[in-house]
This record gives sequence, C-alpha cells and structure tokens, in this order.
Amino acid sequence: MCVDRKYRANLITDLETLEVTVKETDIFISVSQGKVNEMMRDKIYRQVTMLRNELEEYLKSDPEFGRTLSPYIVRHNAPYIVWEMAKRANQAGVGPMAAVAGAFAELVGKYIGEQFSREVIVENGGDIYLSSQKQRVIGIFAGESPFSNQLGIKINPHKTPLGICTSSGKIGPSLSLGRADAAVILADSTFLADAVATAAGNRINSPQDFQGTIQYAKKISGVKGVLLIKGDKMAAWGDIELVPLPNRG
Repeated sequence: MCVDRKYRANLITDLETLEVTVKETDIFISVSQGKVNEMMRDKIYRQVTMLRNELEEYLKSDPEFGRTLSPYIVRHNAPYIVWEMAKRANQAGVGPMAAVAGAFAELVGKYIGEQFSREVIVENGGDIYLSSQKQRVIGIFAGESPFSNQLGIKINPHKTPLGICTSSGKIGPSLSLGRADAAVILADSTFLADAVATAAGNRINSPQDFQGTIQYAKKISGVKGVLLIKGDKMAAWGDIELVPLPNRG
C-alpha cells in the first residue's frame, strides 16, 4: 500500500538522514552529520530485520497476538519486543499491535543511540522516537485540518528520550475506530505513546469527545502530553508547547 509521506518534510533538520525499509517497515532516521555510511546502513537494516523476524516468529506461534484489539497476555517465552508491546498496550486498553510502529521506532532509536549517534530521531509511520541534545520542533500533519503543517510541538532536550506518536482516522493504513484528524501523544515510552494514541484516536468522532479522551489519557502513567485535532477544533493537555511552523512556501 502506498502511504502518504508528506509529513516527513516536517522532519527536515540540521541532521543527516537515511531511510531503511524492510518489508512493510519503512523507517526514516535522522542522526548527527557525518555519521551515515554503508556500515551503519547495513547494521541498522540487520537490526530491523532481526526485530521483524522475532515478531513474525512469535506471531506464527501465537496468531491471536496479531488479531486481538483487546489487552492480551503473551507467552512466557515471548521476545522483548512482544512483551513490551503487550505491556504498553495493556496500559492503554488496546490490542498489542497498536504499539508496533512505536516499538520499532524506539528499539531502532535506542540501538542507534548506543552504536552510532547520541543525536537521533527515528520516525516510523508518523510515530517518533526522539533523543536530542538540542531543542527540536516536531511538525504536526493532520490531513485536511487547517492546523495541518501549520503547528509544531517544541521539545526541549532535557525531556528526551521521548515518544511522540500520532493516530488518525483519516490518514494512513493503520486501523482507527475514530475520525480524528490527529491524536498525538507524548510519553516516556514510544511503545506507550503509540498504544495510547491509537486508543485516543478510537475515541474521537467529534470535538465533543476531546474532554473524555484527555481524561482517559492523563490517567495513564508515563503519558506526558496530549494533542487532539478534529477539523478546525483542537485541544491539548500536559507538557505540550505548540509553536507555528515557518512558511516553507
């Protein structure tokens, strides 16, 4: 399936970028200048492949893990990626596959941070793992909403590493039971941010759903901020600092 990648224009920074694609996993990576080389590309590709293999092998033995939309208990021999997806999805009250994009973003980001660059942004399907030593602004892509590509979230370095994940009922191939233009969650775990973003997006069919969705998300330990967009209406809670994006013409 062809997925709109226009939001990646909002990740242009002073950093050097590369893309790694393994089957359906399509990851956009930003690291410090001068760090990207063929060895790094190859090692990241191998890391993504290993993580996918672990997940795929587990799904063969426990296919319900991939189907359920409800919290799920995994088998005792499950690999770390599976355990953590289930744990964070259980916190959010959704099925474990709701955390899959955030899982890859975080695990690949931590691997890069340990091996190659302390400055790292990993974006996977609109879900972001950020570890930075300087202030960053993450642009918001919210489909046809008038806020789309107009606003960004300012992230100060001492608040990273951080997960910034978005669910939409309008954009992309991921399952959403709601009609939000964007439900953005900031959390100390990208697994958790992804799962809660899915759950938050599921709850929004109109702006009248904003208050209840924020009440839901703010009770979850690890959630730092919430931004909800539906049409020309927006609501925010927590550690969210919005700034206008520069006009890119």
